[in-house]
Amino acid sequence: MSTRVSHSLKAISLVLSLSFGAFAYAADPVTDLMQAANAPYRMALYKTNGKSQEEAQQALVQAQQAWNKLSSQVGAKPAAPYDRDPAFAASVTQASKVYEQALKEVSAGQLGDAHNTLERVRDIMADMRQRNNVVVFSDHMNAYHSQMEVIMMHGNETLAQPKGMLLLTAQAGALSYLAKQLEAQATAELKQNVEFAGLLKAVGQSVVNLEAALLNQDLAAIKEATGKLKGPYSKLFAKFG
Repeated sequence: MSTRVSHSLKAISLVLSLSFGAFAYAADPVTDLMQAANAPYRMALYKTNGKSQEEAQQALVQAQQAWNKLSSQVGAKPAAPYDRDPAFAASVTQASKVYEQALKEVSAGQLGDAHNTLERVRDIMADMRQRNNVVVFSDHMNAYHSQMEVIMMHGNETLAQPKGMLLLTAQAGALSYLAKQLEAQATAELKQNVEFAGLLKAVGQSVVNLEAALLNQDLAAIKEATGKLKGPYSKLFAKFG
C-alpha cells in the first residue's frame, strides 16, 4: 500500500470514527491524565520543530515526566473504560519508549528526527482513546492533521496526475469539512477563548485560500497556499490541540 493511500485511509478512518461512532466524551481519570500529558507533549512537538536544542530538550523532558506520571498511576491498572483494554499497558510502554528515543535524538542534535519520532505519541494516544470509545477535541485536531499531511506531502504528485487539479480539489474539500468540524466540536470553554477563535480563524482561512486557488486553477497560488497550511495549524495545535 502506498504512503499516500495509507495517509488517506487513516484520515477517512478518523472522520468516520468521529462522525458515526458511539463515543463517550472525556470524563474519566485516565483520559484526564492523558490530556494533562498532552499539553507538554504538544510543546515538545512544537519545540523539536524549531532550532533550539536546549528548548527542545527542556520541553521533551517535561513531556516525558508527564507521561511517566500517567504510567506510574494507571499504567498497570487503569480505571474504566480503559480497564477492559488488553493493549492499554503495552500502549503506555510504547509511548514511553518513543520519548526515550526522541530524547536520544535531541541530545544528538537531531531535532528533525526527534520531531518525527514524537509524532508517534499522538497516534498512540489517539488509538488508546479510539479503542475505548473516548473522544476529545484533540481527536478532531488529529483528523485535520492527517488530511492536511495528505495534501502537503502528496499535493504535487496529485497535480501531476490526469485530472490532478480535480483530485486535489476533492482533497481540499475534505480538509475544509474537517476545519469546520474543529469549530463545531470545540468545547464551550474553547469557543469563548479569544485566542482560540483567532487561531482557528487562521486555520480556516488557510483552507479557503487553497480552495480559491484551486477554483482559479492557479498552479503557483495552489502551491503557495499548500505550503501555508501547516503554520496556522501548528500554532493552534501547540496551544489547544
